[in-house]
Amino acid sequence: MKPSLSLLSACLLLGACSQNTPRDDHDVLTPATWQSAHTLANPLTQQQWWQQFGSPELDRLIAQAQGGSYDLAGAVARVRQAQASAVIAGAPLLPEIKLGGSGNREKLLRGKGYSQLDATDNKKAVDYFDARLTASYEVDFWGGKAAARDSALQALQASEFDRATVELTLLSGVANSYVQTLALDEQSRIARLNLNNAQRVLGVVQTRYDAGSATALELAQQKSLVASQQRQLPLIEQQAQEARITLAVLMGRPVQQLTIGDTAFAQLHWPSIGSGLPSELLTRRPDIASAEAKLAAARADVIVARAALLPGLTLGASLGSGADRLSDVLRSPFYNLTAGLTAPIFNNGRLSAERDKASARQQELLQTYRASIISAFADVEKALNSANGLDQQRQWQDEELKQAQQAFDIAENRYKAGAEMLLTVLQTQNTLYQAQDQQVQLRMARLQASIALYKALGGGWQAM
Repeated sequence: MKPSLSLLSACLLLGACSQNTPRDDHDVLTPATWQSAHTLANPLTQQQWWQQFGSPELDRLIAQAQGGSYDLAGAVARVRQAQASAVIAGAPLLPEIKLGGSGNREKLLRGKGYSQLDATDNKKAVDYFDARLTASYEVDFWGGKAAARDSALQALQASEFDRATVELTLLSGVANSYVQTLALDEQSRIARLNLNNAQRVLGVVQTRYDAGSATALELAQQKSLVASQQRQLPLIEQQAQEARITLAVLMGRPVQQLTIGDTAFAQLHWPSIGSGLPSELLTRRPDIASAEAKLAAARADVIVARAALLPGLTLGASLGSGADRLSDVLRSPFYNLTAGLTAPIFNNGRLSAERDKASARQQELLQTYRASIISAFADVEKALNSANGLDQQRQWQDEELKQAQQAFDIAENRYKAGAEMLLTVLQTQNTLYQAQDQQVQLRMARLQASIALYKALGGGWQAM
């Protein structure tokens, strides 16, 4: 027995060593700080980040999306599939035990029978009953079974991270669509105000034309401006309805069942978000964690493929009993021990190709992991750059709107007094409308930049 034990110990030692493969590093140079200026060093820890925008209505929509999204429900189902796959992959690490029983009757139709049948003219039917308990186990010399279990566990983790990614994408999409809907409603309100302004000026022009102090050209110009404003209004309302439809899809319901409160667009505000350090981003984003878990699973798959090239030892044991009569089936117990050694000899290169395929898959996922890190850095940089640029634009845009409103008021009053040309009024009207519309667009873009930054930072998600 000693030589056998020594051989078994050596095989187990080799199997343990085969699992200690060095872990690949992503080798991506992590910058010390973000390139964008005016970033805060405090890390993002708020998981319910949407509450920072000051809209209870958004909180309600987010909660409905979490419960109603079919994409999120599908991701949860994929996690359950991965959980079952992990149990299946871990099962071969322990012996498989089965309990069985059988009953058999053979009857001689003619002749004198034969030795295996044990039947004669006097005894034409032969009965046999047995019961057995069997156990089988394939010794995991090379670590292939344990690696298969590890691969399934890593795939389970990746599935859980993918679910978190789907949820983060869903919630940021809901927030973006909600902001866009409120912004378009505000643009529609401004369009109506400007239409009223244009119609009011048209009334002045019509009065002066009737009195002979305005030309037909001036009247036609103002009517054209009114028609242009009337054309813009249904376009904006169409875009607002499309934003509502998109929001309803994200929430998993038809748009007829979507209700949005009367929150004013001006009530939304963007919080101050701490971007933290680039090195912290690797533990914040679920998509990066998923790529890392998939890489670890692929590394384990390589071990599985290598183990398939090596000999395998299967052990078996059974305990049973049999008799000619059912009442005596447990009175003649017996046991049986088996051991089988198999080794691949010729398979036309299939097993080697499986190993090469697994190695190539590992290299592919390593590059995917590296790419996800670079992409994450870029997402944060873009969001920070967008927020900073929009803040600078808004400072000047506020002054632009103030001066445009003042210029229109002066031009309108001077035209009423006959001291200004209609062309000046038309120009100031267009300038005012563009400034008002641009203010809404900049505010919407700034809110969406904050949402994008939350998403780029992982939305407060932390790996457990």
